[in-house]
Amino acid sequence: MLLDVGCGSGLSGEVISDHGHMWIGADISRSMLDVALERGVEGDLFHWDMGHGMTFRPGTFDGAISISALQWLCNADRKSDNPIARIKRFFGTLYNSLARGARAVLQAYPQDADQMDLLASAAFKAGFGGGWLVDYPNSTRAKKFYLVLFAGVTTPTLPKNLDGEEAEQQGGFKWETKRLAMKKERWENRKFGKKWIMAKKERARRQGKEVCHDSKYTGRRRRNQSHG
Repeated sequence: MLLDVGCGSGLSGEVISDHGHMWIGADISRSMLDVALERGVEGDLFHWDMGHGMTFRPGTFDGAISISALQWLCNADRKSDNPIARIKRFFGTLYNSLARGARAVLQAYPQDADQMDLLASAAFKAGFGGGWLVDYPNSTRAKKFYLVLFAGVTTPTLPKNLDGEEAEQQGGFKWETKRLAMKKERWENRKFGKKWIMAKKERARRQGKEVCHDSKYTGRRRRNQSHG
């Protein structure tokens, strides 16, 4: 059972489902959650501001992820917002929600080193072990920051980061190839595309619903027809 903090439209949750895990997603945006519901994701969805803390029973989750959400805790969008208090509340309740030994991997876009220290120190005070991991540190386009945390493990071994040296030496050729491949994949998985339809039908079958049979015409674009 995994927690997706800032789950948005459920894209990362679908990856969790594809790997055979159950998940619960929390997000502050109701409109994004509506998109997730429309897409038919398998996880349970929870409308919540992570700055208010995670309100789950102790030890509920075996792990947690977050994609591009953590940095928003550092902002004061309203006069009543206290970033320090929100960060402390988030990490304290996240720690409580995780089983001991569980891992949380939180991808973020920290503004600077001070912000990184602020987030990491709050996590450590809550009881986590771990630290920041930076993939492709020498790339301006591909650099990614992850706060990798272990609940109840004070001296964990962090995974090895991706350095991307070979790609840099080849003038970014591999990154361009990857970008085009991702663009193609997004097109093939677009809403109402064949892969999107097939995945939605498969989820419906697993839920015991009656689904139309597949054919070579499934997901194929129809030509506009005029009627005289």
